[in-house]
This record gives sequence, structure tokens and C-alpha cells, in this order.
Amino acid sequence: MATIDLTPLYRSTIGFDRMASILDAAMRADTSNGYPPYNIEVLEENRYQISLAVAGFEESELELEVERGVLTVRGRKAEDEEKRYLHKGIAFRSFERKFNLADHVQVEGAALKNGLLVVELLKVIPEQMKPRRIPIGGNTLRTIDGDGDQSKAA
Repeated sequence: MATIDLTPLYRSTIGFDRMASILDAAMRADTSNGYPPYNIEVLEENRYQISLAVAGFEESELELEVERGVLTVRGRKAEDEEKRYLHKGIAFRSFERKFNLADHVQVEGAALKNGLLVVELLKVIPEQMKPRRIPIGGNTLRTIDGDGDQSKAA
């Protein structure tokens, strides 16, 4: 696999540490085995849904956790020692699946129905991040001098 040096990017950006760590993580080899399969849907402009196929798992055997912008879904299936199988073709193996969430994306809730774990996500954009119109006005600008005093600009 080719290696890409992102050092010049780090030198010229300030405050994008999370983006850099996401790029680094994406560059590493994906060690997941593809289990369980999942879909990511866009429901509306700022609403998303992750659906994971977790047939055979009960709510008590599933765990969702969000930490530092990473949604982790874990499934732990307890082995049933009492059952004896002639053939066991249904995989009830434990799993862990991680999803990197963008800034301001929150997990709204989750539900298990018909073997699908559905996780609802909402992107909440803070007011200061939304575009706003700046009026061009008269002499209302204020400047701050070196002593911290404010004076009106002429």
C-alpha cells in the first residue's frame, strides 16, 4: 500500500486536529470483517440513519456508545451450552463496529425491529456556525488599542 505524507497539511492548518486523526485512521488498513452488514441513509438534509443487520441478537445483548465523535456498536451473544447442534450455520458471533461522526452530529436514538438495529442521527448546527448576513453600516466600528481601551473609529 502506498504511504502518503500528510506533514505539509499539518503545518499549514490550525485547529483541524480531529480531521487529521480521521484521515490517519482512514489511511490505515481496514481490519473489519464486514460483520454485521449495514446501510447508511440520508433521510433529510441533516438527518441520517444507520441500519445494522443483527438478526438473532436481543436488546440486552447490544450496546451503543458515543465517545469523542465515534459511535461504537457492540454485540455480545452468550453461548448456549445446553443446546446440541447437528449443524450450526447461523453466525451469532460477537462484533464491534465503529462509525466516525462529523462535528455536531448527535445520536437521537436507536431501535431494534425485525432483526435490524436502526440508529437515528441528527446534525445540529450551532447558531454561530450558520450563515448570517452582515449589514454594512455607518461609523459604528469600534477599534481596540494596545491598552484594551475601546474607541470609535472615524
